[in-house]
Amino acid sequence: MAQRDILNQLRGKGVRLTPQRLLILNAVSDGGGHMGVDEVFRRAKESYPYIDIATVYRTLHLFRRMGVVTEVAIGDRLHFEITDPEAPHHHMVCRPCGGAYDLAPDYLDEFRNTLSVEFDFEPDLDNFTVTGVCSNCKKYGADALGA
Repeated sequence: MAQRDILNQLRGKGVRLTPQRLLILNAVSDGGGHMGVDEVFRRAKESYPYIDIATVYRTLHLFRRMGVVTEVAIGDRLHFEITDPEAPHHHMVCRPCGGAYDLAPDYLDEFRNTLSVEFDFEPDLDNFTVTGVCSNCKKYGADALGA
């Protein structure tokens, strides 16, 4: 999503666009996806040394609620990326190496349908993460080594 569109979306929802929020949005936009809070904080602090980590957390959670960023748990930490309505995706996260990989929504269509038909249950699959072991870690036995 273009940054101008994100700003318009936030304004349309009545969100104040403070300089700190703009810095954080820029940090995530320029980060290339799956950024940890510490990385967002570090990038924002380069431009504004007085920003604090609590502001980064609050702003990222606000952006998540507004649909601007997607949150993904990688290990015991949260990572964020700009939400792209043109290319929605889910995530696969490797336990041993912490790698995050995109998963197209079509892979979950049958799962969604099964839950709906067999259990009369409508799942919320907007932010779905599957954990496991990536091919590289399987190849080198990283999961067996507890890495």
